[in-house]
Amino acid sequence: MSEKKVSLLEGFKAFLMRGNVIDLAVAVVIGAAFTNIVNAVVKGIINPLVGAFGTQDLDNYSSCLQGPCTTDPKTGEMDGIEILWGSVLSATLSFLITAAVVYFLMVLPMAKYLARRAAMQAAKEGVRETIEVSELEVLKEIRDALVAQRTGGAPGPGAVDGPGGADGTAAGPREGR
Repeated sequence: MSEKKVSLLEGFKAFLMRGNVIDLAVAVVIGAAFTNIVNAVVKGIINPLVGAFGTQDLDNYSSCLQGPCTTDPKTGEMDGIEILWGSVLSATLSFLITAAVVYFLMVLPMAKYLARRAAMQAAKEGVRETIEVSELEVLKEIRDALVAQRTGGAPGPGAVDGPGGADGTAAGPREGR
């Protein structure tokens, strides 16, 4: 029975220690704080701008779908069916502002940074590949020069493909045997 509790605790610990859980928690906290900023912008800037053409509060925009939309002062009940499209407009504006700020201040700069980093990495790979190719060419030239010294002449193309010399016999210190 204690094994089951230990494994549950170990599993929970492993879950908490994964990096994406921490990242998600930070994103939720930042998102909540950012929502307050966006709501303040909508209420403090957007609503007054819209108020220049009508009411200052978008929530006051509504239409009556059926019957006279009047409120009974005694009971507080609404006669008719009221559509509160101002609230929907306010929420839509808040969403669009949030999405624009997130895109232009977070997503776009990060994408540019990652593209620049990938380009730098590709350039490094290209340089490394060029260095490896040039090193390989130098090593081939050294090999050809050594073979030429041993055989007493210049080797032909493709003369040395393996450990032996141009005629297929072993080259190097073993020749005397």
